[in-house]
This record gives sequence, C-alpha cells and structure tokens, in this order.
Amino acid sequence: VHLVESGGGLVQAGGSLRLSCAASGSIFSINAMGWYRQTPGKQRELVAAITSGGSTNYADAVKGRFTISRDNAKTTVYLQMNSLKPEDTAVYYCKLDPGPTWPDYWGQGTQVTVSS
Repeated sequence: VHLVESGGGLVQAGGSLRLSCAASGSIFSINAMGWYRQTPGKQRELVAAITSGGSTNYADAVKGRFTISRDNAKTTVYLQMNSLKPEDTAVYYCKLDPGPTWPDYWGQGTQVTVSS
C-alpha cells in the first residue's frame, strides 16, 4: 500500500489549504483513514480521522476549522484547513488503518507552514 500526500505549503495566518492523500496498491480493507501532524520534539498527534462508515473525529484544536472528507472510492482522503493559525505549522501525515489484521500505513508527510 502506498500513500501519496499533496497540498502542503506556506500560507499566512487566516488562510486555507487543502491536503490530499491518495492510497494505492493492494488495499484489502480500510477501517479508517486520518491525518496526523508532528512538530520537532513532539509526538505525532491526531488531527482528524474518518471511518469506513463515514464517522469523523477531530482534535479539539481544529474543530470548526478543519474538515476531513473522502472520495466515492474511499481511497482518497482530504483535509480542508481553514482559518489557519501559526500553531498549525507541522508536518502532516496521512494514515491508513486497514483493521486489526494488518499494520497501519503512513504517507511520507507534507509540510504546512503558517506565518503570522
């Protein structure tokens, strides 16, 4: 399974970005897909996730500003990020959770930088 992320970049505070993550390869099942972020010296943290049934979950810090969605094939997930803040600056990673039988898959990460 291969995850390719895109859409990161540099934006001013208050601006928007849309991240995409496309999954390909031998995908037998998708329990959930999600976005995580990490800054130097800190643990990777959940930003938003969407289950196979369409349920979503957001970190408190991004509720009301970020929206996770997916395409009809359920193999591409998006993260619409609005009202960005400097504290949103991080490397954003896409994760595919195939369920308990297989390991999680991660993308290579995409840098998001929000300037004040």
